[in-house]
Amino acid sequence: MTTFQRARSEEQRAVRRQAILATAAEMLTEMPVNDVSLNELSRRVGLAKSNVLKYFESREAVLLELSATELTSWVDDLAAGIAAMPSSAPLAERADLLVEVVVSTISARPVLCDLISSQASVLERNISTETALAFKRSAAVGYDRMIELVTIALPEIGREGAMRFIPPASMLAGAVWTHAHPTPALLAAFCADPSLAPLRMEFEPTLREQLTTLLTGVLPR
Repeated sequence: MTTFQRARSEEQRAVRRQAILATAAEMLTEMPVNDVSLNELSRRVGLAKSNVLKYFESREAVLLELSATELTSWVDDLAAGIAAMPSSAPLAERADLLVEVVVSTISARPVLCDLISSQASVLERNISTETALAFKRSAAVGYDRMIELVTIALPEIGREGAMRFIPPASMLAGAVWTHAHPTPALLAAFCADPSLAPLRMEFEPTLREQLTTLLTGVLPR
């Protein structure tokens, strides 16, 4: 736990905000989004809960800003992966490679997956219009860059095709992540009854299959 003195300058306030975000990110490596409480976050940062609320209006606001940062980093990973794809390969091969880049890069960011899975149902519920605008504007920048990257990888589908692929791909990642990380009770049920095995999802193979199906519907025929 870090103990802070009162922040008196904008630079000190910025340091304080980054400490709160870094602590939240660390907590998410230990527990799911739903278990991250403002009380525990405040304790770990070394601030009173009321002081944390001077920097972020709610727990959800902290996690949304963290999600925006994670999204930006993921887009950087996507850009690097797409840049390494052979531009002269056949369309079908490039489509498969694109799906693989998406799956491998987002799988490497479990914190982002968990945040996406909780975004609409949890994180966007206890926020102001100002916070919602800041988050959505940041997300829009990220999505626009992803659309540009997809059109570089698959110019045959154009911007419209990329727009039909990227937003649903992100939502699929969040949905599959939730089902691929069941509660202890569900894990016990799967172990107790082998006939339930077809209902058990593994994140990467399930997401790969779903994204392949989605992208196939976008490809020119």
